[in-house]
Amino acid sequence: MDNTESSPYLSLFAAVSYGFASMAMVFINKAVLMKYAHSMTLLTLQQLVTTLLIRIGRVMGYTNVKELNVETAKKLVPVSLFYNANVAFALASLKGVNIPMYIAIKRLTPLAVLVAGFFTGKGNPTTQVTLSVLLTAVGVLIAALGDFSFDIFGYSMAFISVFFQTMYLVLVEKSGAEDGLSSVEIMFYNSILSLPFLLFLIITTGEFPNSMSILFAKSTSLSFFVILLLSLVMSIVLNYTMFLCTIVNSALTTTIVGVLKGVGSTTLGFVLLGGVQVHALNVTGLVINTAGGVWYSCAKYQQKKRSKLPKLMADLEMHKK
Repeated sequence: MDNTESSPYLSLFAAVSYGFASMAMVFINKAVLMKYAHSMTLLTLQQLVTTLLIRIGRVMGYTNVKELNVETAKKLVPVSLFYNANVAFALASLKGVNIPMYIAIKRLTPLAVLVAGFFTGKGNPTTQVTLSVLLTAVGVLIAALGDFSFDIFGYSMAFISVFFQTMYLVLVEKSGAEDGLSSVEIMFYNSILSLPFLLFLIITTGEFPNSMSILFAKSTSLSFFVILLLSLVMSIVLNYTMFLCTIVNSALTTTIVGVLKGVGSTTLGFVLLGGVQVHALNVTGLVINTAGGVWYSCAKYQQKKRSKLPKLMADLEMHKK
């Protein structure tokens, strides 16, 4: 779908839906992982449910997803691998990192993207973009110094997740593999391509089949079963709204919504699900990190507007002629 063809209401709905889904998913996954530590099995189940539901919807006529195209699938294989590696390490980090610090570390992605852009010859970022991502990084460092619940494994997983998210974003931008696909079709390709990779991982890491027997045992608890079901449903909602927001609006809008969502999630993370020991350094670092994230979004938005201005002026000149 072309951005210019979408209505303002659809654009607003896509952005707001993605913001709420993204915020809810962090807390739901954290709640599941507090009771069930097998994060790779959880991700595999999420992708399996997504595949089955889209397939059932296609058979019953609820979706118009086309049959898999081999050439498109080949283009999306590396994208899918990096996407799932990002999610897998992010879930693993949530087992040991509290939500405010998790969100703060994930905000380092723009810095990693800038570094990757430098090595790939993409060009120099603006001064405001550079300063904002550096401020975000400083905020993470200060917050980590005041994090008394510091978990080296959790922090390592979060930083690796940032790396894979960066590679995913760079690869999508370079390949353009998702062009011409609807949000549901992207989900369908991603979930199908993910399954062999994820099944290989849960077997080689030893999670499976023990993780399934533990899952069935814990599912007898109504509270856990409800949270698990919410996690499976919300994984579909999150992926759909993320792709929809990117298609209807832009990747920039999705980034800005993600930053604004992070502000709310950080605040709620101090009072929900526990695990946060409040300290002056921790709070100061998170405030600086959040300010850097908001500044980055504003700088990118202004940069986008300026890049559109020459094209707009050229169009006006053409109309005058």
